[in-house]
Amino acid sequence: MFSYRHGFHAGNHADVLKHVILVQLLTHLAAKDKPFMFVDTHAGAGAYSLEPGSYAAKNAEHGTGIGCLWERTDLDGALADYLAQVKAFNPGDALRAYPGSPQLALQMTRPLDPLRLFELHPTEGQLLREYFHAGGRRVAVRAEDGFAGLKSVLPPASRRALVLIDPSYEDKQDYAGVIAAVGDALQRFPTGVYAVWYPQVKRRESRELPAQLQRLAGGNWLHASLTVKGAPSDGLGLFGSGMFIFNPPWQLGDALHTALPVLQRLLGQDGHAGFHLQSHQP
Repeated sequence: MFSYRHGFHAGNHADVLKHVILVQLLTHLAAKDKPFMFVDTHAGAGAYSLEPGSYAAKNAEHGTGIGCLWERTDLDGALADYLAQVKAFNPGDALRAYPGSPQLALQMTRPLDPLRLFELHPTEGQLLREYFHAGGRRVAVRAEDGFAGLKSVLPPASRRALVLIDPSYEDKQDYAGVIAAVGDALQRFPTGVYAVWYPQVKRRESRELPAQLQRLAGGNWLHASLTVKGAPSDGLGLFGSGMFIFNPPWQLGDALHTALPVLQRLLGQDGHAGFHLQSHQP
């Protein structure tokens, strides 16, 4: 939906969970000499200002997300890795901007690793093109539906890829779109790493999505979710989020087993906060 602008939510608790996992996946894939492709089906604007007057400052959702981690010096493992990437994007001691998934991928990939970024929203897409105007041939920004565009880039020549699928889900058709896109992608390229983000909201489609993804996954998957508060009584608003990973590296489960309890403690807003971690690997 063209009404959605991720800038209003940049750095919130959902971004923290998504990007803690994304940093681990990028680290794993970049550890091997062979190139890999990074694909973001709903890339947004690439990066976001947190300064006064910005979209993010309007609701200041980053204050209950990355803001809860920014000044901590006692984090380790996956949380320390994530915080290091956010700090690398913020020279100095102040938290002034938040790196979106495309920026994190740019920071963590190598010259041999192509980035393929899709964004259909006309304003966000223009900002993304301007942001990566100097990215050269390694970074391709396409103003089109990422679900459809995914078909054009799979399988990659390197036979290695990390695909992030994170629509806004403001249109409930996005849930069906995710299932269709992942099903097609697995047919085209079954060994790719696919990371699907979803919101925890009071909507039947949100509750059912993880089980639907699990049925697609077969025997190699990981599902992690973080709930930060109880579901709102009016049925509106985000109270948590989850990530479902197809073909995850085996180390990811151990990293999240340590990180998720800390995120619950630091980002939890009431007694309903909690996390879920389940995986199956052959």
